[in-house]
Amino acid sequence: MPSTDSDGVRIDYAVDGPPDAPALLLLEGLGYGRWMWDWLTDDLTPGFRVIRPDNRGTGDSETPGGPYTIGEMAADAAAVLDDSGLDGGDRVHVVGASMGGMIAQRLARDDDRVATLTLLCTTPGGGDAVPTPEDVLDHIFSVPEGDDERETIRHRMKPAVSDDFYDREPDLVADIVDARLAGDAGPEGREAQAAAVGAFDASEWVGELRQPALVMHGTADRVLPFENGELLAEVLPNATFEAVEGGSHLFFIEERERVNDRVREFLEGHV
Repeated sequence: MPSTDSDGVRIDYAVDGPPDAPALLLLEGLGYGRWMWDWLTDDLTPGFRVIRPDNRGTGDSETPGGPYTIGEMAADAAAVLDDSGLDGGDRVHVVGASMGGMIAQRLARDDDRVATLTLLCTTPGGGDAVPTPEDVLDHIFSVPEGDDERETIRHRMKPAVSDDFYDREPDLVADIVDARLAGDAGPEGREAQAAAVGAFDASEWVGELRQPALVMHGTADRVLPFENGELLAEVLPNATFEAVEGGSHLFFIEERERVNDRVREFLEGHV
């Protein structure tokens, strides 16, 4: 896999799809590796050149000492775009989920190459945002006594999915656990990224972003409550908002076919 240097930090990334197709950058959430986008990548690579970095602290990228900032991770993403061959005259569509949506907002502010934004289960932060409930945070970061690595991952992921997801798609859950064991952040990276999420506040400038934006949010999101998606769509001047009824934080995995179709439709309308 290719890698690039971002202010002394090695950032690894994957590139899939035709080299002459429109560029699409996918940015994942806190602690998650680029595997999180496997389903969307498979669906979109016929028509897009898909670029997937591992955020600093995650997967094959380096884990420098924390805390990190969203601005640093946006700069990492820009370095990946540079290294992948996009110069100042090129344009890139950006999809971000959760923390990745925060990075996408900051990148859109700082980098003129961003053509569109697709923002999933994310927030602009600030005083009007609804924080993650404390009990959910405790669940996500806890390590149950006696659990092995696989059981710990399953435990931590529960608030991010629907109550019946484990029973409904046991094979997919097993695949996700395998992917998380191989490609997610370790404890140091997770804590450093969590600090970036906790400090993120785009409220003073997010309304200046003029890119066409698709904002999607699950109505049953326990990690970043639904009101955050509504708030983000309200402050973005060129946003379309779509509520995913009953959708969890990871609705784009649970309802991947529907979401992939909608994201493709939005992107193809702006190429």
